[in-house]
Amino acid sequence: MESKQIEEGLEFVPKFNAEGLIPAIAQDAETGEVLMVAWMNREALDHTIATGRGTYYSRSRKKLWKKGEESGHVQQVRQILVDCDQDCLILKVRVDAGQCHVGYQSCFYRAIKPGSAKALEFIAQKTYDPKAAYKK
Repeated sequence: MESKQIEEGLEFVPKFNAEGLIPAIAQDAETGEVLMVAWMNREALDHTIATGRGTYYSRSRKKLWKKGEESGHVQQVRQILVDCDQDCLILKVRVDAGQCHVGYQSCFYRAIKPGSAKALEFIAQKTYDPKAAYKK
């Protein structure tokens, strides 16, 4: 497909990488906070569009991952944005609880400490107890 059509046309033709994946950034639709970055394959993207629930592809488990299937912390997708060359997505989502598996609202709960190249500092507090959410 012609580059101009991809960049300025109105047809959604997501560009998956060689592994059949596309990066997807989940962002809180109300606050704008970046919650997580994950990958989607065609099936995960189609499921997300069909159900309105954030669904991703777990590269480590090699299977679909319906966000919240274990923790109950689902993502209700309000809007899907696509970048100019259609190789990255932003999912604007509504969430009811923390999204990170270690207990934070966002997976981005640490920052590189100013003046350091290696030290991290916490910039957030835990919002839930992961031991209670992930009972097995």
